[in-house]
Amino acid sequence: MEAIHNFNQISLLNIVISLVTAFVLGGFIGFERQVRQRTAGLRTNTLVAVSAAVFVAMANRLSGHEGAVHVAAYVVSGIGFLGAGAIMKQGANITGLNTAATLWGSAAVGACAGAGLIGEAVVAALFVLASNTLLRPVVNQINRRPINEESSEATYRFYVICRRDVQAEVREKLVEVLEAASYPVRDVDQHAFGQSDAEIQATLYATSVDSSELDRISAEMEALAGVTQAFWNTSAEE
Repeated sequence: MEAIHNFNQISLLNIVISLVTAFVLGGFIGFERQVRQRTAGLRTNTLVAVSAAVFVAMANRLSGHEGAVHVAAYVVSGIGFLGAGAIMKQGANITGLNTAATLWGSAAVGACAGAGLIGEAVVAALFVLASNTLLRPVVNQINRRPINEESSEATYRFYVICRRDVQAEVREKLVEVLEAASYPVRDVDQHAFGQSDAEIQATLYATSVDSSELDRISAEMEALAGVTQAFWNTSAEE
């Protein structure tokens, strides 16, 4: 029988060591995610690491080094679909990017373990954990700093709320005023606002602005007939 023919105690022991390594290291990565209540937690990261290890170890056993390389490439592409499922868009906010990246890290750890590269798997797991823990205070500190309008690369949006019966004229005037001030408009969106008003949103191409200039434009737009409010805001680009 093929199963008896392929049975090899040494190979089986090697695979067991690889899977235990992937299980433990993937568990460490997943535990950190679980504590922070992320979408992909303990079980998901452990399963990703173990599964990647199984595929690579199997290919290594059946086809040798070349087969393992091919399967590792398929693991890399396959994990992309799983990671994409963890990314969610809610309005202008995108969440799950770090979770998806962590799944890539777990797969890399598992692939190393499956190939018998135990030391490399340990080092990879340490770097994934360090990225999610040691860099977190740095990110939080940066995010707490106010955005410098003059030097930061950011997305600027200008909003005008007006009566629906004049929104076409107001939209045209807004684009004209912004472009006259050397702030070309990348995109304009408009939608209903309340029972009788509309909101016009203009996204600018500019990566830096003069805040006083945009305040002046806000005052100019608010002076138009039918306009109830005009304002702008900024958000840092990812």
